[in-house]
Amino acid sequence: MEILVCIKRVPDTAENEIEINSAGNDIERDDLVYSVNEWDNYAVEEAIQLRDKVGGSVTVITVGDEESEEVLRREMAMGADKGILLTDEAFENSDGRGVAAILKAAIDQGRYDLILTGAQADEGAAQTGGMLAAMLEYPYASLVNEIEVLDDKTLKIGREIEGGKQEVSSIGLPCVLSIQTGINEPRYVGIRGIRKVASVDIPELGLSELGLSADQVGEAGSRVKRVDYFVPETGEGAEILEGDTEEVAAKLIEMLKARGGIK
Repeated sequence: MEILVCIKRVPDTAENEIEINSAGNDIERDDLVYSVNEWDNYAVEEAIQLRDKVGGSVTVITVGDEESEEVLRREMAMGADKGILLTDEAFENSDGRGVAAILKAAIDQGRYDLILTGAQADEGAAQTGGMLAAMLEYPYASLVNEIEVLDDKTLKIGREIEGGKQEVSSIGLPCVLSIQTGINEPRYVGIRGIRKVASVDIPELGLSELGLSADQVGEAGSRVKRVDYFVPETGEGAEILEGDTEEVAAKLIEMLKARGGIK
């Protein structure tokens, strides 16, 4: 099975104090520590486990600048077989649709049975996987937390849905799946693995290599444009009711009555 995993280099929230820049249109990105997007890391681990069960290879791919090569190498040290970097100044400020178009152009140059993305990335839009599937005209499922290969044309997948319920479906290959955290336990990446892939060639593909035009991607191709970034004002803190169960219940009833919630 040939598996492609779409990954992204994002600010590591555990290592950074995130602040809004002076223009109010982005976060302050100077001196930030970056890492691979958490959801994508689970997707790569799942791809590696599937490859180990049924054979094939795992390719990781990202859209970004030259520094994004570091997350490709990290996931290759984890166990992915190959990496592809999609980089071009024309790709800067692409919206979700633009990123999906860039990925599709690269996918069209290969042959992949399964394409995985993280359920969401740093900005939380959770849109790239669905847009990519629509452009490829592939079946799609989101929030996937279980994958089983039934045969060379079909997968059984589990999805996390509302109310803590699990939905189980079959889906035909090729397809796109967005992976939820908790589907597995991503393996530790050691120094030995990182050194092993340090000199492995990672091809770089830009606008011309992908057969794209400048008006399809970047700011020119974006239909969604960021107009503001702000931190909401802090409201009043929650009131904590103390006491045993009966005391807390009585206080809660009195509060509801006082505020018109019950009569």
